[in-house]
Amino acid sequence: MTTTTSTVESTIALRRKQGGGALIGYLPVGFPTLSESIDAAVALVAGGVDILELGLPYSDPVMDGPVIQAATQQALAGGFRLRHGIEAVAAITAQVDAPVLVMTYWNPIVQYGVDRFADDLQAAGGAGLITPDLIPDDAADWLSASDRTGLDRVFLAAPSSSDARLEQAVQASRGFVYAVSTMGITGARSDVDSAARVLIDRLRAVGSTSACVGLGISTPSQVREILGYADGAIVGSALVKALAEGGVPAVAALARDLAAGARDIRPAV
Repeated sequence: MTTTTSTVESTIALRRKQGGGALIGYLPVGFPTLSESIDAAVALVAGGVDILELGLPYSDPVMDGPVIQAATQQALAGGFRLRHGIEAVAAITAQVDAPVLVMTYWNPIVQYGVDRFADDLQAAGGAGLITPDLIPDDAADWLSASDRTGLDRVFLAAPSSSDARLEQAVQASRGFVYAVSTMGITGARSDVDSAARVLIDRLRAVGSTSACVGLGISTPSQVREILGYADGAIVGSALVKALAEGGVPAVAALARDLAAGARDIRPAV
């Protein structure tokens, strides 16, 4: 078992110490092409994103909203394979220092081989996995592989979760706990649900020291609002939409705007 320090957790802790919070940016690998997705991810970091979340396109997404679904379907139609995700991580980590997490549904990892994927992701410089459809109860193989390789494992917590489930997610996660701000699927929303603040309070009560909020965050003001009480804000659909409509320059510009909302935050009392 490795004792490698989580670069994700260290990055989040540093941003909070600096008076702000971590900005986490999501983009799918292979959209609009593999090379452009790599360039877009690098541009996010240049624009001020602290941690990258790279989504692996999957044919049966259960949590993705229409913007991300359309992007991932285009990537699959363009020939995306799981090995391309590993290639993208290696290409990105060769150019930036920001931690790179992979977001993936669990079935593709099982098909690839859990230990094989963990080894390949570690070799590519990846930081770990966000697994939206895997709960700690069913994660024995991944817990073992991630302990062996030192990879982070990010589990989800929802407003509907019991306190016992929240505590389980906190104990099993390394890097941060992904707090789902609202019930449903991903997608930019005009208002971030108040349930997010309550969920973060509940996670703190069961021991969380690193909880990040995702689903529905799309503007600098929403990033600022979230970071008033959470450790990180996760933006996905808005960045994917910008990439789809304006290419790498547009996604870089949005990253800069969002990063401005992540700076000089004073935690809520």
